[in-house]
Amino acid sequence: MDGSSYYIPAVAMAAALLVKAPALSRSWRDPLLRSVCTLMALAGLVFFFAAPPTIGEVNDVIGITNVSAPLVYCLLSAFSAACLVLIVNWRGGPPESTRRVSRRWIIGYSVVIVALVVLFVLGDSPVERLVDFDTYYANEPFVREMIVLYLAALTVSGVAMSVMCGRWALQVQGWLRAGLLIIVAGYLFNIAYLTTKFTAVIARWNGANLDYLSSDAAPVLASAGVQISAIGFCFPLACQRVGDTWSTWSTYRRLGPLWRELKPVSPHAAHGVRMSWWSPAELQVTQRESDIHDGMLSLYPYFDTAVRASAYDAALAAGSDSAQAQAEADAAMVTAAVRARAADPDGRVIDSAEPADAPASAGSPAATSPSMSTEGPRDLVRMSIALRQSPVVAAARGQYATRSESDFHERTS
Repeated sequence: MDGSSYYIPAVAMAAALLVKAPALSRSWRDPLLRSVCTLMALAGLVFFFAAPPTIGEVNDVIGITNVSAPLVYCLLSAFSAACLVLIVNWRGGPPESTRRVSRRWIIGYSVVIVALVVLFVLGDSPVERLVDFDTYYANEPFVREMIVLYLAALTVSGVAMSVMCGRWALQVQGWLRAGLLIIVAGYLFNIAYLTTKFTAVIARWNGANLDYLSSDAAPVLASAGVQISAIGFCFPLACQRVGDTWSTWSTYRRLGPLWRELKPVSPHAAHGVRMSWWSPAELQVTQRESDIHDGMLSLYPYFDTAVRASAYDAALAAGSDSAQAQAEADAAMVTAAVRARAADPDGRVIDSAEPADAPASAGSPAATSPSMSTEGPRDLVRMSIALRQSPVVAAARGQYATRSESDFHERTS
């Protein structure tokens, strides 16, 4: 009874909890995050205190024979409540309704925990049993009721979890549905665990001996069920995180053509301190968007609304919808402005621009030019893709590649 089959899952749960600890400290008020961390902590404690070596050590340290039994039963009951509360918060809904249902589960299982302690105190279990407590004391007054109560509490939790997750799985798709079905599979092992426990206990009530079901088969089923359910809880969350990260890096990559187009005229892109490659994807995208905004701001005196209007009409004529045509028109105006800026190395157009023409702020693309339609990252991505793919933008780039600075000077003077 080295307890390795118990301690390895306990260590795994502790490691997962340590990974979540920083996020928990930053977002303690997030009920979903609190529920996840509580679930992992209780799962680790159940495995640790249910290990036969720990059971014997706890009994010796506290000095009460078999005191580990109600301790493990209470942890199992708390773990059951944590699973139910997590599902309630995960599924969401009206905040008040979510809090009310969560409180009911917590109060209900708190009553069960108190009753377990009281029944153990009232009962008599003088012989220490490390692995077969349930069957050895199956006929002992009060201890018998304690055993039935904790098994009944686990049964209620298992059935409720299976029903809630199963119904929810029918209403959703994707990673969430897969995670819910994995949880249901885990709770099928939990039901099998409870079946073996009840069978062994009832056999004792009838004078038979099926203790091996409780001592040997049940722990294996319980361990498998908890670990499979834990995977189900983590699976959609992990996949969502991976998907969000992939989407962010995809945005970063798709902004590349526009960023490179504006790089020669963006002070930060050309000379700013670059982030390290391991910086968070969100920060990388934010910096790239900032460089693009700075580049557009520096191009303001060179923007030609006639270029944009012509490109817009050409894009519509080529079959683009209104949003796509706007992106192509903006991209054409930008690429023409970049070439006009390159043809004006002394900045004469900037010096001749009227002060009133300056944008109010550089906080957004919309502030860069009143004529531009872009308002957010999605619009910037459309512009960037248009720079790389649109024939209309390619035509504007070729048409204005050799346009002299004097043409723009005449327009702005």
